[in-house]
Amino acid sequence: MEPSYLKLYRNGELSARLEKAIDMMEACHLCPRACGVNRLEGETGYCRTGRKARVASFNAHFGEEGPLVGRYGSGTIFLSSCNLLCSFCQNYDISHLAEGTEVEPEQVAAMMLHLAERGCHNINFVTPSHVVPQSIEALVLAIEQGLEVPLVYNSGGYDDKETLQLLDGIFDIYMPDFKFWDGKWAERFCNAPDYREIAMDAIREMHRQVGDLVMDNEGIAVKGLLVRHLVMPKQVAGTGKIMEFLAKEISPDTYINVMDQYRPCGSADQDEFINRRLTSQEYRNAVDAAIKAGLTRLDPRERPRLIFRF
Repeated sequence: MEPSYLKLYRNGELSARLEKAIDMMEACHLCPRACGVNRLEGETGYCRTGRKARVASFNAHFGEEGPLVGRYGSGTIFLSSCNLLCSFCQNYDISHLAEGTEVEPEQVAAMMLHLAERGCHNINFVTPSHVVPQSIEALVLAIEQGLEVPLVYNSGGYDDKETLQLLDGIFDIYMPDFKFWDGKWAERFCNAPDYREIAMDAIREMHRQVGDLVMDNEGIAVKGLLVRHLVMPKQVAGTGKIMEFLAKEISPDTYINVMDQYRPCGSADQDEFINRRLTSQEYRNAVDAAIKAGLTRLDPRERPRLIFRF
């Protein structure tokens, strides 16, 4: 299956989308924060990112979901900073401390091509919500040098619908988080009381564009939606409600990774609600909630579990 962005490139639509995305940075409203700063002039808002993207690292990653990893890995590009800034972020140095180097589009294109040449099954933009224009800029250059693997949009789920509409036909695979159902917890941990409503609209739009996850004969994802949900202590994530939403309003065939690797990173160890790891029972309850809701495509990969009983 040919990546959909090649058609947009050939008919000139990709360049038009890029122009619109860049224009959105003048009074920035690329993400739901809508800071209104002029990033084209180097001003920064919530994401602390100006005209250029910053990259922390890029590599062939084997810790992602099975349909992305396959035999040769997912070609991840870890983008610095974030529009969500969760207090418990497991990539705290990259998101909160903006670890990384400011890069030109040509450099990002070179990263994409290098990963593809290594055999990676896809190019996986990690936390791209605040750097959509820069990602498209690099894509144009990479296409001109022969890129032809699917792109993965790997976000925290706090994505603006208008921005996502610009990406229709550019990203073949969407992999958002759905972190919280209750605005009280989203405000406490992410300063985003509207997180649930934003994530619901974003995931609806993503699914409209790409549908349920489709894999090739070797089990490699070529197109579709894959949702991640990090199970958290004391049920603060609202797992049951999220699973019901995905099953009833998106699709019972939604591919979902119910993740068990929560640990108190960042400033989480100072918060009484999330200052410990999960219990075995909390994780089992989350998986049971997904099954009860009617979801049948749970990520099955085996991985070491660091779950303590209390």
